[in-house]
Amino acid sequence: MRIVFMGTPSFAVPSLQALVEKGHDLAAVVTQPDRPKGRGKKEAPPPVKELARSYKLPVFQPLRIRDEDFIELLRGFAPEVIAVVAFGRILPPDILSIPRYGCVNVHASLLPSYRGAAPIHWAVINGEKETGVTTMYIDEGLDTGDMILQQAVQIDDQDNVGIVHDRLAVLGARLLVETIDLIAHGKAPRIRQPDSASYAPLLKAEDELIVWDRPARDINNHIRGMNPWPGARTSLFGKVLKIWGAVVKDVGETTGQPGQVLYSGREGITVCTGAGRINITELQLQGAKRLSVDDFLRGKPVPAGTVLGSPDLVD
Repeated sequence: MRIVFMGTPSFAVPSLQALVEKGHDLAAVVTQPDRPKGRGKKEAPPPVKELARSYKLPVFQPLRIRDEDFIELLRGFAPEVIAVVAFGRILPPDILSIPRYGCVNVHASLLPSYRGAAPIHWAVINGEKETGVTTMYIDEGLDTGDMILQQAVQIDDQDNVGIVHDRLAVLGARLLVETIDLIAHGKAPRIRQPDSASYAPLLKAEDELIVWDRPARDINNHIRGMNPWPGARTSLFGKVLKIWGAVVKDVGETTGQPGQVLYSGREGITVCTGAGRINITELQLQGAKRLSVDDFLRGKPVPAGTVLGSPDLVD
């Protein structure tokens, strides 16, 4: 089948690779422009562009997808399907109408739950026990199109966003190939989404901040849901402290101020929360490397009684 592929980050890479390996005719790959990356802020290509180049596929990086010249370019490819995986922009009607069999999307949630830009993060932050992938026809709404295929995966208690992301990227690639095959044989279903939708908006800076008066289990979910990006943060000795790993010690009532360090040693840094205690196992002080708690404490003791997040963390 003749396909135009639209995608940008690493989540989309397995899907593009699967379509190529399946033998589909990839007429073009559309991705976001190169962006500054790393400490040197040197422009770097998106992961999808790097893979497309390795396959010698034509790559296009429009600044504006509503530009008429770009839309005419897409029409010229005469795609039967436009496959969209984490492209990062909403397609206008002029693009949706181009392919013979429509535009299909791989979305990293069990729709209609977690429509929006950050479904994996919010599923982990909210303590969900399962998530999944849905393939769907794209319409003009935000992830509101008719569903084609859907499959669930389990979220284990210590899974972070990175682990779930990689699991769903592989699953998404498989479901996309199956979806394209169904469309090619005229067997793809159209399943209307239920009305009971929830949303997963883009993460904001304030979403990173740990609220210590929340229950220990919620805080641990928050930490997992911010790892490996952008990181759950608090403050320590006037500097930003990112917490990358933790375990819940207990979920009952505790004495002490939320955010107060109750114990600091080889087994971790135990912190009081609004309900229960949490044990920090991996952390990173502003300007320093990520470290295990043992390595961290050798260079920066954190005495019992220290209160994290107080009083000088600036958003």
